[in-house]
Amino acid sequence: MRDIRQNSVYAWLLAARPKTLTAALIPVMLGSGLAFSDGKFQTIDALLCLGFACLMQIAANFINDLLDYQKGTDREDRLGPKRACAEGWITLRAMRLGIGVTLLMACLCGLGVLYRSWGELPQGGWELVAVGVTCILFAFLYTTYLSYHGWGDVLVLVFFGFVPVAGTYYVQTGTLGADVWILSLVSGLVINTLLTINNYRDVEQDRKSGKQTLIVRLGASFGRQFYLALGIAAVLLCGWFVWSGRLTWLEFIWAPCIYLYLHLMTWRHICIIRSGERLNTVLGETSRNMLFLGILLSVALS
Repeated sequence: MRDIRQNSVYAWLLAARPKTLTAALIPVMLGSGLAFSDGKFQTIDALLCLGFACLMQIAANFINDLLDYQKGTDREDRLGPKRACAEGWITLRAMRLGIGVTLLMACLCGLGVLYRSWGELPQGGWELVAVGVTCILFAFLYTTYLSYHGWGDVLVLVFFGFVPVAGTYYVQTGTLGADVWILSLVSGLVINTLLTINNYRDVEQDRKSGKQTLIVRLGASFGRQFYLALGIAAVLLCGWFVWSGRLTWLEFIWAPCIYLYLHLMTWRHICIIRSGERLNTVLGETSRNMLFLGILLSVALS
């Protein structure tokens, strides 16, 4: 990698980890696709939700970068992408400021949603305040405590499934229903494949750091099967939308079923590679698979 000037724009771009924004984009796309299907899609609301989701993802990345460095988790044997604080690309003071600015920008997007929705939602909009505060709180709790005690997978289901999918749909329609909850679970399961491959790759480093992920507790073999099961479960849940009439069988084949094929091929690569830095290629494949399902399923539901 080329020499990186401290606190430069390029350093901040690397720290933001733009490839992870796929995980923020997909739930908003799915929630908006469902709202469009119901004839209640609101462009500005959708964009504000997307802004909030992406900025919160970046803020979480910054928080993770800073706090993991301070905990000593980012060691020289790290297999994943290099971290900005550990490499000295961004100073600790600058990173703290970056976290504050990014959270402020996320709050501005949230206030935009609140302004547009105030008085029109069943609870008058106060429910959005509670959700926003919870998102910020757990962005800190994840790195400081929860990820070290095996709660990462649950948090992905909540904050990359139920909160953003249901939240995006809710601010546009003012309602929630079974379709929204099923779609939220699909989103959470699919995005959890990204966390799972990260934890699978880092199992030995996490064990040394005292990070008790599910894969550290249950073993690498469990990690491989868990990755496979997440994708299969997400596709099976998509069958609900065929039953409810939101998808035709043809749409089910060219969205969830093609995703399942790609997921199986990626899982096969995991089984072949087994361990080491080469698993970073699988990380890219997993992100691609997620985005593929997010785009096609959103279009099909629309």
